Amino acid sequence: MAQEFFKDLYVVELASVLAGPSVGKFFAELGAKVIKIENKRSGGDVTRNWRIPGEEISGPSAYYASVNFGKQVEFIDLSSPEDRTILDSYLAKADLVISNYQDRVAEKWGLSYDDIALLNPKVIMGVLKGFKHEDRPAFDVVLQAETGWISMTGSKDAPAKLPVALIDILAGHQMKEAFLLAMIKKLKTGQGSYFECNLEQASLASLANQATNVLMNDFTPEPIETTHPNIAPYGDWFTTKDGIRFVLAIGSDKMWNELVSTIGLENTTQFGSNDLRLSNRNLMAQQIQERTQTFDHQKLFEAFDSKGIPYGEVKDLKLVLASDASRELLLEEKIDGRTCSSLSELAFTKTFLDRS
Repeated sequence: MAQEFFKDLYVVELASVLAGPSVGKFFAELGAKVIKIENKRSGGDVTRNWRIPGEEISGPSAYYASVNFGKQVEFIDLSSPEDRTILDSYLAKADLVISNYQDRVAEKWGLSYDDIALLNPKVIMGVLKGFKHEDRPAFDVVLQAETGWISMTGSKDAPAKLPVALIDILAGHQMKEAFLLAMIKKLKTGQGSYFECNLEQASLASLANQATNVLMNDFTPEPIETTHPNIAPYGDWFTTKDGIRFVLAIGSDKMWNELVSTIGLENTTQFGSNDLRLSNRNLMAQQIQERTQTFDHQKLFEAFDSKGIPYGEVKDLKLVLASDASRELLLEEKIDGRTCSSLSELAFTKTFLDRS
C-alpha cells in the first residue's frame, strides 16, 4: 500500500502556509514520519487563523487542514536553548528537511543548509523561496500578478486571480520532484543534497502554450475569460433550456462536425476550420447558444456522450466533492480537537503491482 511506501523516512518540516507543507503532507501520506515545526511565540503556522468569517469559530482553519494531514506538530521557540536542543535532535536524524525560511532568518537561527549539514551530513534539504533574484516577501497572488496569470484571467475590465493558490501548489510539486531525485541520488551515492525552488520559476515553468505563443509568435495573451487562444469552441460556455451551464472542448474538425449534427447547427460554412472558428468566435458562440438552449441538459449531455463530444458541466464545489472521484481522495483526522477533512496529495493509483 502507498501508505507504507516511505514508512522508514524521517522528515522535518520548517515550512508554513501552503507550498512547503503540501510537500510534507505528500510524504506523510506515503508513510513517512513528518515532524512539523511551528513557531511557539507566534502561535504556530499563520494559516491556523485563516478562517472563513462567521463559519469557523475555533480550532485550526480549514486552510491549515488542507496541507497538514498526518504530521506530528511541535511548537518550538528558537530562542529557547531547551527547545533548540529538541529541534537539533530532530534535524540530526532527518532524511529530508523542508524549509521556506528566508536566508536572513535561516542565518540568524543557524538553520541554513551548512548549519544543518554539520549535524547531519547526509541530509537532503529543500528550500522554497519567492523570487529567483529578489529577496522580498512573496505570496501566491503576488506571483500570479508578477508572472502573467492575472493578465490572462477574468476580463479586460475585471482582472481575476485563480481561486486557489495554484503557484504554491505548482512549487510544491516541483519540490516533491526534486526531493525524489535527491533520494535516488542518495540511494546510488550515499550523499545528501541541497536544492532551492522558487515560486517565480515554478510559475514560469507552468505557462506552457501561453509562453510559447509569446516566444514563437510575439503574441501577447489578453484576458479571455474561460476561452482558449488557439482553439474554438474550447472553454466557451453555454446554457441549456433548464439553465445548466457547460463548456465545450472541440479540438478537431471531426469533433466540430459531430457537434454540428448533434445540435442541428445550420449555415456553418464560416466555421469550417479552426482558424475560421477563431475569427468568427462571437458569431459561432451565438449560434451554438441558440441551439443548446432548446435542449434539457440531460438529453443534450447523453447525445454528447454518444458522439464523443468533449463537454463539461460547470459545477460548484459542493457538487464536485460529492463525486466518487472526490470521495476516493478524502482524508479525515482530528487536529487540536477539530475533525479536519482534506483531499489527498496522491492522485495516482495507491497500490503498486509487480508486473515483472
